[in-house]
Amino acid sequence: MSTASTNAAFAAAGPATDALADGAEQFTAHGGDWDEVVARIAARDEADRLEHDRIVVNMGPVHPSTHGVLRLVLEIDGERVTEVRVGTGYLHTGIEKNMEYRTWVQGETFVTRMDYVAPFFQEVGYALAVEKLLGITEEVPEKATVARVLLMELNRIASHAVAIGTGGNEMGGTTLMTISFRLREHILRAFEMVSGLRMNHAYIRPGGLAQDIPEGFTDFVRSIMPEIKKDLGELEALLVENPLLKSRFIGVGEISLAGAMAMGLTGPCLRAAGYPLDLRKTRPYCDYETYSFDVPVYTSSDCYTRLLLRFDECFQSLKIVSQAVERLEEVSARGSDPSNTTMVADPTIAWPARMAIATDGQGQSLEHVRQIMGTSMESLISHFKLVTQGFHVPAGQVYQTIEHAKGVMGVHAVSDGGTRPYRVHFRDPSYSNLQSLAMMGEGGMIADLVPTLASIDPVLGGVDR
Repeated sequence: MSTASTNAAFAAAGPATDALADGAEQFTAHGGDWDEVVARIAARDEADRLEHDRIVVNMGPVHPSTHGVLRLVLEIDGERVTEVRVGTGYLHTGIEKNMEYRTWVQGETFVTRMDYVAPFFQEVGYALAVEKLLGITEEVPEKATVARVLLMELNRIASHAVAIGTGGNEMGGTTLMTISFRLREHILRAFEMVSGLRMNHAYIRPGGLAQDIPEGFTDFVRSIMPEIKKDLGELEALLVENPLLKSRFIGVGEISLAGAMAMGLTGPCLRAAGYPLDLRKTRPYCDYETYSFDVPVYTSSDCYTRLLLRFDECFQSLKIVSQAVERLEEVSARGSDPSNTTMVADPTIAWPARMAIATDGQGQSLEHVRQIMGTSMESLISHFKLVTQGFHVPAGQVYQTIEHAKGVMGVHAVSDGGTRPYRVHFRDPSYSNLQSLAMMGEGGMIADLVPTLASIDPVLGGVDR
């Protein structure tokens, strides 16, 4: 088409273009080529598409910064996060369902594998729930109760150390990770001494403990406490006033107290926001009301205050550990007093109450083996039934809560009167806390989402269970 005919065609189209809807763009060509007109229209459409289209990015489910097999679906605008969706279930192990096919005692072997960074909390919470169903809460020996407190508080320090070290490692501080794991190593050696295992202990049992506290355990705990304080001090010196860390943590991942309450946030993340919810104080268990310690709180929950609060809680746990060690030694000095035992006296429940760790870290008490196999047929039959069949738990249901290292953990246990749980369900704090990630992360940068997730401190074994 010639230039003259092109102009004539556009002039003829004039009345039609005037009838277009308001806001529609009109093009008038005065010579030139149709390709230029088409290019201008295409460029405008592409700009509109880029302005309104969403960019969705997968972070995980096997990303090094997701602290486990967690999937985050991010909607982003450049480097800014506009929406966060948390996808769980990639580490599902069916623990709760498997427990329905095992005895009440065997359930401890499953629950200790949920939050594998803080296993003693699951063990104690589950044992307390079963003891409530059995109606033997007041019959648990004092020595077993004190040992539970001691192990939980050591485990709280170890869990917080991992949270602090991994949070620093997200900023590129590999040294922080090595120091925190060095600290944790002291505690794992204590766990190995008392249970024979560094993780997945199944040492806490309904009615007490699997075996007695080994000789020299309290002395060993006393010997590692200065090392734990030293490592905590070194981490504090490297982190708390570090200008790089403060610039990346202060005001990042912030959530208000109202938002935290609405999202069901508990543990260090909630206490950093200013609410002193700690079940050891508000709803005591294991005689926590008789221990002297404080509940640290701050006024604004961001990555930095959550870091500071975990440091404070570690030092408070050390205070409880010191008191528990003294009580353990006092109870152990009572000789044959019933409080100086680690399992309830009821022979229909007390299994395995007479085990002893040999020099290789495993084994059973030879005296007990001789008794049940060489002197009493009734003892052998009773032991065999307890091991193979388990004990009967009266029909009913209970809900037990404890202050886990990550927050409030709940155990809902249901019995139909048999030797196996009808249903056991856990309110895992990591799972509940993760739903607040969207509120913390949306509107921030992608790089800020990484320390925000680390400051929540989820463990996916407990999330998916």
